[in-house]
Amino acid sequence: MRDYIIHSERAAPIRLNANQPADRFYRGGSRIAGFRRGRAASGDRVPEDWIGSTTCVRGQDPAGMTILASGITLAEAVANRPEWWLGAAHYRRFGADTKILVKLLDAGERLPIHAHPHSTFARTRLGAAHGKAEAWYILSAGLVHLGLTRDLGSAELREIVDSQQTDVLLAAMHQVAVHPGDRVYVPPGLLHSIGAGVFLAEVQEPEDLSILLEWKGFRLDGRRDGHLGLGFDSALQAVDRAATWPAAIASLVNSSTSTATSSLPSLADEYFRLEHVDVEEGFSIAAGFAVLLVLTGEMTIAGADGTCSASVGDTFVVPAAAGTLAVLGRGTLLVARPPTA
Repeated sequence: MRDYIIHSERAAPIRLNANQPADRFYRGGSRIAGFRRGRAASGDRVPEDWIGSTTCVRGQDPAGMTILASGITLAEAVANRPEWWLGAAHYRRFGADTKILVKLLDAGERLPIHAHPHSTFARTRLGAAHGKAEAWYILSAGLVHLGLTRDLGSAELREIVDSQQTDVLLAAMHQVAVHPGDRVYVPPGLLHSIGAGVFLAEVQEPEDLSILLEWKGFRLDGRRDGHLGLGFDSALQAVDRAATWPAAIASLVNSSTSTATSSLPSLADEYFRLEHVDVEEGFSIAAGFAVLLVLTGEMTIAGADGTCSASVGDTFVVPAAAGTLAVLGRGTLLVARPPTA
């Protein structure tokens, strides 16, 4: 019976329900409910929807994992049939690893200042398979903070963190206005904070690894949990303390309407891809593992083994076995993919 359940998925886009870890440390969730037309968790502490997730919330396994209609997790399904899900070329290069996690994130308040480690640091210091590069597709406008305007010495940064001098740290960061359709790449190590009111879709490496430099006023014990169990002397080594020039910050933000293989800044290519697709009558989506988010409109999406309807707020995970997808209708899609194999 277990084998039957594991092999029961169709070679077609698989519709996903909202997957919102409960009681998060920051407020939000109403924009996710609105986007999903009410088919989401209620409350003001459900600000994230983990889509196509083979990753759990750090220390809270299995929270965060996508569960398929068959009752097993996506992680189990991929492990049992990796080539069917990921394709032969991907499996040869990356193994049974989807390489991506997609989220909807509704910042009901400004998020604390934090950074994520690079894969080398995560592997050698934490034994993790990935670091956490990430990129945002902005769905509603607001302000974000990205990188430092001046160099910070290690002693100064440690003092800021220990004494929770949030205003000092925010004043030392670039403030960037973002608008719907903007794509923002956040490389590992870069300090960042998402401002109140920003709603976004995020594609990232599939880990939950955050180094917290701020926790005052949040439901967080940063002195205990903010350093990934390494202690701040070690964890802060993963944070970029050098100033980032304004031109470099601008290079992380793509405001064009490109519909190329990836519409993210090219620095993200080694980690993931994100396509923005405007469907006017028909469109073909190349074969391969992907996560789809329908931003606007109504359409049908056909794979090798079936067709499904899709409209605004719907999300899907697509196995490579579905082949090239034929999309008919009108609307806008985001197509999140792993790096090229």
